[in-house]
Amino acid sequence: MLELRPNCELCDKDLPPEAADARICTYECTYCAACVEQVLHNVCPTCGGGFAPRPIRPKQAWRPELALGLENDPASTRRVHSKFSREEIAAHVARIRHLEPEER
Repeated sequence: MLELRPNCELCDKDLPPEAADARICTYECTYCAACVEQVLHNVCPTCGGGFAPRPIRPKQAWRPELALGLENDPASTRRVHSKFSREEIAAHVARIRHLEPEER
């Protein structure tokens, strides 16, 4: 199950579970669409992979027998921030952004 981190790891924008502009990499690094497009250029600063829209977890359990949804599996409240500086991120992005994610 996805952790559903509550913020963009770069600009710290709030990304609640229903945020349509949340993006994640395969390791669940979480950024807002603006940072992914304008700063990261679809390059994860941690793994170098690309990003996809983060799925939106239903608020309620539509199949109560399965006990799913935010009411049973709430989003994380622990804010996460990239451990890399803006300069380190810019250098990493510049080095591999010309490659498509499936080629990295």
